[in-house]
Amino acid sequence: MTVRVVVADDDALLRAGVALVLGTEDGIEVVGQAADGLLAVELCRTLVPDVVLMDVRMPGIDGIEATRRIVAAGLATRVLVLTTFHHDDYVWGALRAGAGGFLLKRASPERLIDAVRTLAEGHALLDPAVTRDLVGHLVARGPARPGPAAPDPRLDRLTTRERQVLQLAAEGHSNAEIAVLLVVAESTVKTHMKRVLAKTDARDRAQAVAIAYRGGLMAGPDGEDRTGPGRA
Repeated sequence: MTVRVVVADDDALLRAGVALVLGTEDGIEVVGQAADGLLAVELCRTLVPDVVLMDVRMPGIDGIEATRRIVAAGLATRVLVLTTFHHDDYVWGALRAGAGGFLLKRASPERLIDAVRTLAEGHALLDPAVTRDLVGHLVARGPARPGPAAPDPRLDRLTTRERQVLQLAAEGHSNAEIAVLLVVAESTVKTHMKRVLAKTDARDRAQAVAIAYRGGLMAGPDGEDRTGPGRA
């Protein structure tokens, strides 16, 4: 199966470079390129690619609004946000808008190709460097961070272990890293994450992380878990 991709970035050189890297990979086809958010949305509507690589800051409408419109249209296209910003409100906004993954623009070609395939397979991808810095940024901002942290009843459905897994995922840890930290098998972590998605009604890992942020699951500056004790 060929993964069809649209590349959206207002930097012509970067856009061409990404398209070249992906276009030379077996099983990946770049079907369109866009220099602004409006064209990115239009290409996704007409071409319905499997994945769109979305720059955050573009003319017309930015990558956040473009992501929101793609998701609202009910398209099967998954959005992979390419960003140079480690701790920027744009990253948070894209996550809330429904982006399926984040990747730093300085990522290696191999990492980029793997990210595209990961999203095309229906999985979420959160670059640890982006996610960890984002969490630190939001915690440092305290009450001023985007979107007030309000208790989310969906988080009350989680067991203590499931909450731990979600917290670690929200900090940017991979399943393998979580397995090491919790001293369990990676397959066990995957099982817990599937249950987290089911109990929180999240479509993927990225949305579950957004729910964790908005619901106050992440620890505040005092180290306190804002949502109270979980169930065993």
